[in-house]
Amino acid sequence: MVVVATGGVVSLAPILAALGAGKVVATANKETLVAAGHLVMPLARALAGRSGGGGQAASPVGALEWLRPIDSEHSAIWQCLVGEPPGSVGRLILTGSGGPFRTWEPVALAAARPEDALAHPTWRMGAKITVDSATLMNKGLEVIEAHWLYAIDYDRISVVIHPQSIIHSAVEFVDGSLKAQLGLPDMRLPIQYALTFPDRLPSLAPRLDLAAAGPLEFATPDEARFPALPLARGAAATGARATAALIAADEVAVARFLEGSLRFGGIVPLIEGAVARYGTRDRTEPDLEELLALDAEVRAFCHAARDAERS
Repeated sequence: MVVVATGGVVSLAPILAALGAGKVVATANKETLVAAGHLVMPLARALAGRSGGGGQAASPVGALEWLRPIDSEHSAIWQCLVGEPPGSVGRLILTGSGGPFRTWEPVALAAARPEDALAHPTWRMGAKITVDSATLMNKGLEVIEAHWLYAIDYDRISVVIHPQSIIHSAVEFVDGSLKAQLGLPDMRLPIQYALTFPDRLPSLAPRLDLAAAGPLEFATPDEARFPALPLARGAAATGARATAALIAADEVAVARFLEGSLRFGGIVPLIEGAVARYGTRDRTEPDLEELLALDAEVRAFCHAARDAERS
């Protein structure tokens, strides 16, 4: 097994190599699927088909025996889908806390400081993903991941704000029933599930006491206040070059915000400009070399924009 805990497209070549060598890959990396799901998932599905026959390859989660998501949301959906037949899924429901700015007014939001963005209400995470949670870009990237992991159309992937972070995601089936995975916000459980699947072993993760959990709230995300979510969906509709530009620009924009050279309100406009410039509609799907070249070009563009602002 290969465990991938690095961010960015730097992980793409190792993941492709590991799958090509027939290794199980457990990954916490979002960028590889967002930019290159068209390269990664065929390898995982081919391994599933060879190891378990056509039935396993056709399963909603057959490929996930080889490419195992560590993110809590995708681990939750994976757990909900195990044992379910092909064609049974109505839609996927990705939950998100809404981040630290869920209730902030737009004027205050635009001027938010790095220390504000890093004060996540329920999860302890790295700086990049915490800022992505504050903009809701994280949820937009997860929508794209879900499309590739579960081979499901974008119009059947919903996002729901759930401030308590108890329901990690859910699946609605064609008969109208809903299956969700619950637990306290602790990454030990999804990490262990990816490492030990198909077995479930005793865990050190704390147990959820439903009686003590209190009310669980749900809301529709405010896409006008958090435009990163529709921006990600729009990039996904355009194609792999647009999603590759999205993640490259997001990394630079978040880094700029954290170092103090970009306001919080400038993160999404910078990303949007990069996607508009480099995210051309795919005529052919880009290969690894094209994606890496595009990543470098987008980063250079975003760094040049930063230098122009400072001058």
